[in-house]
Amino acid sequence: MEKRRSQRIPIKNLAVDAYDGLGFLQGMVANVSRFGICVTNLQRRKGQPWKMTFIVSGRGKNFKMTVKPRWTIAQGASKSVGAEILELPSGWAEFVMSFEPIRS
Repeated sequence: MEKRRSQRIPIKNLAVDAYDGLGFLQGMVANVSRFGICVTNLQRRKGQPWKMTFIVSGRGKNFKMTVKPRWTIAQGASKSVGAEILELPSGWAEFVMSFEPIRS
């Protein structure tokens, strides 16, 4: 059953620097919503952190956020992480809304 509060929006060209409590990882944003984010191409490590810090960069913007991983999918030496944003950074909602399709 779908538990998301907001629809995910596919997005390209946003990089992520992530901190998982052990070190820094780099990845790319696959999709976003006002309250969630999916990141791909993160280096696989043992363990599942209960909290991470993401710095999302691209399109002239930078957003630092604390996230709670909700799911992880291993893909060879990398992984994808879907996370709930715990502390919404200033301007994030407006940034995400700029990518939402216009409804007529």
